[in-house]
Amino acid sequence: MHPPPSPEAEAVAAAAAPTAADLNPALAAATAAAALLAACGGGGSAPTPSPPPPPPPPSIGDADAARFLAQAGFSASSADIATVKAGGYAAWLDAQFALPASDGHFDWMVANGYAVVAHRNDFGGADNTLWRKLMTAPDTLRQRVVLALSEIFVISMNGLPVSWRGFAVAAYVDMLEQRCFGTYRDLLDAVTLSCGMGVYLAMRGNLKEDPATGRVPDENYAREVMQLLSIGLYQLNADGSPKLDGAGKPVETYHQSNITDLARVLTGWDFDGASSTDPGFMKKPMVNNPARFSTGAKKVLDVDIPSTADGPGALKIALDTLANHPNVGPFIGRQLIQRLVASNPSAAFVARISAVWADNGAGVRGDLKAVIRAILLDSEARTVPTGLGAGKLREPVQRFIQWGRSFGVSSPNGLWNIGDTTNPATRLGQSPLRSPTVFNFFRPGYVPPNSQLGSNGVTAPEFQLCNESTVAGYLNFLQSAIASGVGDVKPSYTTELTLAADAPSLVANLALRLGGGGISAATQATIATAVATISASTDAGKLGRVQAAILMLMACPEYQIQK
Repeated sequence: MHPPPSPEAEAVAAAAAPTAADLNPALAAATAAAALLAACGGGGSAPTPSPPPPPPPPSIGDADAARFLAQAGFSASSADIATVKAGGYAAWLDAQFALPASDGHFDWMVANGYAVVAHRNDFGGADNTLWRKLMTAPDTLRQRVVLALSEIFVISMNGLPVSWRGFAVAAYVDMLEQRCFGTYRDLLDAVTLSCGMGVYLAMRGNLKEDPATGRVPDENYAREVMQLLSIGLYQLNADGSPKLDGAGKPVETYHQSNITDLARVLTGWDFDGASSTDPGFMKKPMVNNPARFSTGAKKVLDVDIPSTADGPGALKIALDTLANHPNVGPFIGRQLIQRLVASNPSAAFVARISAVWADNGAGVRGDLKAVIRAILLDSEARTVPTGLGAGKLREPVQRFIQWGRSFGVSSPNGLWNIGDTTNPATRLGQSPLRSPTVFNFFRPGYVPPNSQLGSNGVTAPEFQLCNESTVAGYLNFLQSAIASGVGDVKPSYTTELTLAADAPSLVANLALRLGGGGISAATQATIATAVATISASTDAGKLGRVQAAILMLMACPEYQIQK
């Protein structure tokens, strides 16, 4: 892998899009061209006027609505834009929160014949159902939040050496869907006891210490539940800034002794009724075997756990302690801001979300629905940002899902066989639930080296995936997908074909829906000029115009940076 380039280098690579020409000869020409008061008044003895009504909320324009929909979901159809403009942001969120979760991944895999011994030791059906819902499920806000949570509370198909591994993934994502609008404490409990996480971070089968053999409890989950899933490495102020000691150094939240202590708490857990013929147990939380649970008094951070506490009781004290730690709001809240709105949120933004995390207004801590609402309605989210590091680089999976949703992809065979898209040279360099490590595809604190962002200390996590290979691989993959679909998954350009005769109108419509107002008039004009070189006198020519416009818009840097 080459070192990540600067944002400017990515812009050059993206704008060049040398492989776009392969769509058809006409598109070759297009791609080459693209590279080019209140007054109040009163007096005397006149009656005191009634106070004026409050001003109406600011009107929502097309670009405002499209930009909001790209943050709260993946795409912006004309109908969705009209809904947001008519009812407002909060009403759209309320409607999405009220939608029930659509049919689950686990049940889909069973219904489609994957719960057979032939698939016991593979991931057959897992990629299929993940893409199915990301591309088409009506609860788009839930799908966006679940994708975000899967990148924070990571399990990966690269680390599940267990029977019925595909169903472990399906059950895990179903669990995220069921709890993503609940409380963080409930989510942390479900993540901890899920079979997928139990295997991935080795809590499943974790045994108590044995002085005779020198065996000690496994410390993997004890470390990661603190470092990645709750409190982080350093004590934080409410605005996400680190607390410093007298020497000006960050204060650690825990030490090795705390990991060792917590590992003893996390002993004795295993599958509930494992079966070699039925994957149903993967939907159940793990259960505790008292014979394997460490005896004696224990600790989590500075909280004592009495020797009388059994496995479930000790775990409850441990997770209560972590969930109530003041770090959780700024630590997890900031990552949710990054996944939805901005890679480098201001301290004030983080502080406002931390306050909602601490109390949703009704005395509830860690209310994820309230936190998500606060992030998406925050003034910094609803105002187009400016300046260095504004917005975020759209992650490759997000761009691909937006394409699918924007152009109504369907799977005529019901297979959704897009597959693994992690190959950086030929696909996206990223695929749902296929992270290479527990740290996700990119770290929340990543600062791109050798770049203007790096020189200014701007966090830009998604740029950890950005290099020469992934830029070219994305364009090649996207080019093929736009023209032919992926596997049995095919797009529909019916709406866009009605605009194809008018290149500027076609490009403007696509730029609004894909870029949410972020693609400049100059860039649109350049693309429209290129598109117009393709004759629209035939159906093939009209389709070529549509495909060229989509490709060039999704290749341009102004699109790839979501603001």
